Amino acid sequence: MKLDKKDVLKALENITVPGEGQNMVESGAIKNIQIFGDEVEIDITINNPSLQARKKTEVEILKIIHKEVYEKAKIKINLKVEAATKPKTNEIKGKPIPGIKNIVAVASGKGGVGKSTVTANLAVTLAKMGFKVGLLDADIYGPSMPIMFDVAQEKPLAVNVDGKSKMKPVESYGVKLLSIGFFTQRSQAVIWRGPMASKALNQMIFDAHWGELDFMLLDLPPGTGDIHLSIMQAMPVTGAVIVSTPQEVALADAKKGVAMFQQDSINVPVLGIVENMAYFTPAELPENKYYIFGKEGAKHLAEDLKVPFLGEIPLVQSIREAGDAGRPAAMQTATPIEAAFEELTKNIVQEVVGRNKSLPPTEAIKITTMAGCSAVKK
Repeated sequence: MKLDKKDVLKALENITVPGEGQNMVESGAIKNIQIFGDEVEIDITINNPSLQARKKTEVEILKIIHKEVYEKAKIKINLKVEAATKPKTNEIKGKPIPGIKNIVAVASGKGGVGKSTVTANLAVTLAKMGFKVGLLDADIYGPSMPIMFDVAQEKPLAVNVDGKSKMKPVESYGVKLLSIGFFTQRSQAVIWRGPMASKALNQMIFDAHWGELDFMLLDLPPGTGDIHLSIMQAMPVTGAVIVSTPQEVALADAKKGVAMFQQDSINVPVLGIVENMAYFTPAELPENKYYIFGKEGAKHLAEDLKVPFLGEIPLVQSIREAGDAGRPAAMQTATPIEAAFEELTKNIVQEVVGRNKSLPPTEAIKITTMAGCSAVKK
């Protein structure tokens, strides 16, 4: 019988490459086939280095050619093992959320600089401007949004969407809101390891019916840790806003926050820096400004890092009181506070528009493990 190379290739399509899920022809494992009369010589490369995988591959090739092509064929297999160059990634894969146009992460390197207060007021200001807004409280260990939006007693309801049960975000002041605070008691500490916190975040992101949103704001916890990586791994973040106060100790941490987003392996555009508690003006001296924490520290940092300076928010008692009362200060009309947050919000919107025109969509990052230590890559 005269052997034909096409028949051999067709037979080999019935064999799956160990650990790859594709047949040998599709995967490119077959490097060469030579036929001399009733002799077949096959050069093949696989990525699985185990002896069991090599033996199994050789046996399956022998069987399939004898069965499908020629039972008396003399077969020589030259099998080479080539280690995979790509490290294994975990199973969570970032993906866009249908209906959400822009995802803006609000972060701070240091706690206590007013990041959550800025996020809440940014959200309500966007809603006042006519945008459809969602806010995910990603500060798992210190959720504050239910209090700031006066919905601490609310619970997200379940809704049926395309045959699947989804969480319906709580809505307040025109902002759709989800927080781990809706699922815990106010006095209950959330004592979770990283994987549990990441799982909870993924449920609030992907098991919720957010609907159509122009902006989803992410209130990230302070620092540069596991939650930040989990968020950027779960979804493609449009851009990041860094909040800082003017003093050196806060600016040093804000610089680290900017550096985290700008790493080549993460590469989330930094939309700019916000200076919170920029100055204090007493009610009895409305023309005076007292720079309690230093003057224009965040503005100078933005200039040094070559990122936009988005604006400054004064240190005003009513901002704190409004947050505690569950009505963000930007809801007040015809006040300097409203004007400050409107200016900040317009600058952020402008940066998002410019970012979307000049840059391709951000990709969600992948977490890889190499030689026992974690790394981050696109």
